[in-house]
Amino acid sequence: MAKGKTDNRTFLDRWETEHLFTYVKDRPVCLVCGAVSVTKEYNIRRHYETKHQDKYKDLDTAQRSQKVKEIKRGLVSQQKMFTKATTQSEAAVKASYIVAEEIAESARPFNEGEFVKKCMMKVCDQVCSQKKLTFANASLSRNTIAERTCELATNLHVQLMGKGKDFVSFSLAVDESTDASDTAQLSVFVCGVDSNLCVTEELLGFKAMHGTTTGKEIFEEVCKCVAEINLPWDKLVGLTTDGAPAMSGKKNGLVGRIREKMREENCAGELSVHQCILHQESLCGKALKMEDVMTTVTQVVNFIRAKGLNHHQFKSFLEECGSEYKDVPYDTEVRLLSRGKVLNRFFELHEEICQFLESKGKDTAELREQKFLCDISSHLDELNMQLQRRGRIITDMHASVRAFKTKMCLWENQMLQANFGHFPCCQTIKTQISTAVCAQFAEKLSVLGAEFSRRFGDFDVQKLRFELLSNPFSVDVEKAKKQPPVNSSVMKR
Repeated sequence: MAKGKTDNRTFLDRWETEHLFTYVKDRPVCLVCGAVSVTKEYNIRRHYETKHQDKYKDLDTAQRSQKVKEIKRGLVSQQKMFTKATTQSEAAVKASYIVAEEIAESARPFNEGEFVKKCMMKVCDQVCSQKKLTFANASLSRNTIAERTCELATNLHVQLMGKGKDFVSFSLAVDESTDASDTAQLSVFVCGVDSNLCVTEELLGFKAMHGTTTGKEIFEEVCKCVAEINLPWDKLVGLTTDGAPAMSGKKNGLVGRIREKMREENCAGELSVHQCILHQESLCGKALKMEDVMTTVTQVVNFIRAKGLNHHQFKSFLEECGSEYKDVPYDTEVRLLSRGKVLNRFFELHEEICQFLESKGKDTAELREQKFLCDISSHLDELNMQLQRRGRIITDMHASVRAFKTKMCLWENQMLQANFGHFPCCQTIKTQISTAVCAQFAEKLSVLGAEFSRRFGDFDVQKLRFELLSNPFSVDVEKAKKQPPVNSSVMKR
């Protein structure tokens, strides 16, 4: 009876006992020496007669059958052993990639892999010592982690190139900032959508700019990033920048140069340009003009932390008071949420800070005015966190901003009535806040609301199109058609 066919040649079962051959993965294999042959009886018989006939010629049919069964059992056992070893080796390699990914995502040095392996071996000794060899096979050396990280980065780049071919449109988000070594770092993000409305949002490039950062240099780096994954310029529909002159300039800035590039490429579509929503939200907070209050808070924090003796004494004082917190943080202008965190901690430690400063002979009268700024900063930080959530498109972000503007109208009316329900810090000193002060706070809320309306006015123009995406059944389609194009994939830094 036939077992398999190769080029119209059939392997016969009788060859197992006659010539000691079996059929493995579409090839006849000798059970004695493992040699592979073609599926022709002449070749198989010739191999047996020249290699093994002298050893097995005295066996009868029953003995041959028994011998074949024994050899096949050994062959199967050997195959399982090699399969198990291969599986364990593959698992060790996969584990090294997983650890490399975790190290890269946490921005830790590559030699952390050696520390991770050392911990793994100690855990293995206590939990599953019989599998110690398996854990030891996982290579987590510095060079291995570096190599794995490069391979992962290359794979992600290849995946992004593959997805980029399917984009029906895409937008770019560009931001330039300075790191701790005063080197300008340019971040370029891409957000594309395919014909199935699947959105892909990834970091396209992160470039160090050691020279000047004019619109020309930024444009050249952006062009390199776009060219690396072969994105066509005619599919670019939106550009989001941080609002700097080198970015937003209509002639020599990035915006003007990209529009000129699209005209050179004969792109028919119109480029929709926006300023980063997070930057605008952060700039809106400056309309409160309460820098004098923040300056006072910063001076107090610097007085406590700048000198080692004061810092040590303050921490000891907090321990003596049994405070929940052990220190007060610095304010950092670069980090958008730093101000709110500093003010919240300052408020929590307000009494302790006043007592400490009075013991140092400092005046604390000005510290009573920071309650309102603490409350409104908390609300702005909460909005900022909502806007930073991953996967949110422009319609979601616009809805959050519009809801915040509505809240400010409510807060303004409540403040005029001395209702501090949404201002917990002010609530603690409501007996000390006069009607005139409430009117001042309400005026600041009004100014903040007007600043939001001014900075987000270009988004309000797109209101009908936003509603067409979020709730299409409530929109007059004919009116929506008259609206200018919208970049539905505006991204944040």
